[in-house]
Amino acid sequence: MSKQLTLEEIQNFEGKYPKQLWYLFLVEMWERFCFYGMRGVLTIFMVDQLFLSEKDSNLKYGAIQAFVYAFTFVGGIFADKILGFKRSLTFGAILMIAGNGLIAIDPHQFFYFGIALTIIGTGFFKPNISSMVGELYKDGDARRDAGFGMFYSGINIGALLGGALCVWLGKSHSWNLAFLAAAIVMVIGIIVFLATKRHLGPIGNSPIEHLPKTKKVTREVLVYVGALLCIPLIFIMIHNTSYTDMFMYVIGPLALLYFFFMLFKEKDKAVRQQLIAALTLILFSILFFAIFEQAGGSLALFANNNLHHNLLGVNIDPNVVNNGANSLFVIIFSPLLGLVWLAMAKKKIEPNTVVKFGLGFLLLAGAYYIFFCTRFFADADGKTSLGIFTLAYLAVTLGELCLSPIGLSMITKLSPKHLGGMMMGLWFLASAYGQYVAGLLGANMSSPDDNASLMDKLLGYTAGYHQLAIYSVIAGVAIILLSPFIKKLMHGVN
Repeated sequence: MSKQLTLEEIQNFEGKYPKQLWYLFLVEMWERFCFYGMRGVLTIFMVDQLFLSEKDSNLKYGAIQAFVYAFTFVGGIFADKILGFKRSLTFGAILMIAGNGLIAIDPHQFFYFGIALTIIGTGFFKPNISSMVGELYKDGDARRDAGFGMFYSGINIGALLGGALCVWLGKSHSWNLAFLAAAIVMVIGIIVFLATKRHLGPIGNSPIEHLPKTKKVTREVLVYVGALLCIPLIFIMIHNTSYTDMFMYVIGPLALLYFFFMLFKEKDKAVRQQLIAALTLILFSILFFAIFEQAGGSLALFANNNLHHNLLGVNIDPNVVNNGANSLFVIIFSPLLGLVWLAMAKKKIEPNTVVKFGLGFLLLAGAYYIFFCTRFFADADGKTSLGIFTLAYLAVTLGELCLSPIGLSMITKLSPKHLGGMMMGLWFLASAYGQYVAGLLGANMSSPDDNASLMDKLLGYTAGYHQLAIYSVIAGVAIILLSPFIKKLMHGVN
């Protein structure tokens, strides 16, 4: 049996990327296949198969996605305190496989039970793999951003494949096959992780390894049992989204109380200020994700109803474009944007991270203005151009690339090691609120009349996209104006 690698040996890697990054990238790639495959079909499935209204489908979509990300906060804390990243990730993957497999058996009968399992599983999986990527680098290693950029770009291969395949399987063949595909790829992901986790050395080990075995096992089992006991609770809250409202009103303030409790326990003033800077970026990200995450809700229904099936002369399902264009553009443009930042850095004109956040909002504003402009290309039947819709996704992606991968890296750099999981969880909890608000925004855009014409639906959704463009401009300008103050709190972290 080979000797376990030390953290120092892992972090003293040569070249641009540590080899462990590729292993984690492969695991995350399959998880993203599963996640984006599911995300892309949720609202369509609920409208076409569960016969819900577009408004209810948007609300339930927002609730499901909100719980996915809310559980990442819980998963991050339990990984920090008890399980460690490795066990947390493995437990999460098993629940995701079980959830998707259950839905695959009977999508109509087991949809909500399967979704509840998938929500909990993603919560234990998602924050921990990003935290492990952060630990591959020493503090101050300039290669960290490049590593997160590659990780972020690479996993979009999974998102692209899952987004396209699950929509195609569900709409053209069988919903059972769509959910089965999501389960199968997660099996592949966990096999890859179990086969390569020895190369991570001490990264992700349980923080209670030193305790007597009985005490350690008891605590771990309590976490597993507690997670499973949440299944009926999530089931109820997704069924009745008014319960989701109450949950979201409670979980956010509790998370902030926990954050401030840990903040005041921190003795180092500079660390406290860095945590405040991180929280500021996290709060801004809520609005970003609320607008960005229309992709799985209102934009999925808009694509299903109001777009022609022609893109540059090719006949293609608009929902495949809606669910795959963003990932394809990330794969293409993430390395190119990285080169732009490098070129600007050499000339000493690269915008700092906070300004990039602001630019992300301004690009998002441009994207939603283009979505709004699709109304000007509509025919008398309320069908409009898939090409213009795809162009808007290019702007969405460029905005995302200015914020999301940099945000992940920034949270790991601004967080002390002992609070890494909590801060990563808080980042994803902000995504939960973004998803929740995304559902509310989508529901408000949808027509209250189920028998509304396609033209009425088009006008309703595009009017909503125009409002989102205005919100994005306001947020972008605000964060750019605040950037000198936030930058000061970061104490030289870039």
